[in-house]
Amino acid sequence: MAALDRFLTTPDGASLFVHEIGEGRPVVVLHGGPAAGLDYLLPAFARLPGRVVLYDQRGCGRSTVAPGTALDFDANLRDVGAVLDDVGAADLVGYSFGGLMAMMYAARNPGRIARLALASAAPPHHGFRAALDAALAAAQSSPWVSAEREALERSGLRELHPEEYRRRRFTLTVAGYFADARLAHGLVPFKVQARTAEVIRGSMGEFDFRDEVAGLDGARTLFVHGDADPIDWRILHGTAASCGARFELLTACGHVPYLEAAEPFFSILRAFLGDAS
Repeated sequence: MAALDRFLTTPDGASLFVHEIGEGRPVVVLHGGPAAGLDYLLPAFARLPGRVVLYDQRGCGRSTVAPGTALDFDANLRDVGAVLDDVGAADLVGYSFGGLMAMMYAARNPGRIARLALASAAPPHHGFRAALDAALAAAQSSPWVSAEREALERSGLRELHPEEYRRRRFTLTVAGYFADARLAHGLVPFKVQARTAEVIRGSMGEFDFRDEVAGLDGARTLFVHGDADPIDWRILHGTAASCGARFELLTACGHVPYLEAAEPFFSILRAFLGDAS
């Protein structure tokens, strides 16, 4: 499968790192975070049909901005448009926070994309955050995470193999996103750029985009969510219903369906996105 790395310069001078896989109809994939980078979605999302286009969002990963260049939510939405201008007619897939970005771009730019797929998407209203934070905090005190943390600190890896120690520490920090915490070992470690994430969240405030999202073209929109996601699936089910979109619920699956339920997840996405030619 052919792969290509390149940089795309946006109208305001940001340099976006773009990674492309395959050939055919473009499918642009937005990673989560905010400000996490694209690498943790690979190689899994290479299973999508066609020319799969991922990019590091501005201010994270290998993408760069000059001092004083905007990092806010609206600037990120403009970048979605810049990437779509570059690749041509395309489908749009958003994962996690990228799902919120994707739904907002589509809502504000009707007719701009062919099909919209939202995987484990963040909801279009800020109210979900408290329950999410509580679920993740509870996972950190679970018996499995506590036992694994104690075993790691006794292992000597901090001194003997610091890179492996950091990888395992990362695994424990994300365990709450999984229905089966042991599967967190399969997640590619990533680093959130704290300053960028802070600017994006600050620019959004106590956001409520529900009225805008209700205007999405439901016939061309798909939501996929896990029934054990710490972001309550019922919120996204309601979001899908508001615009008449299709909603698929994955059983025994948390926030990372491309690892926890890969076969049904990619089967649903491939069927929805259709022919790659």
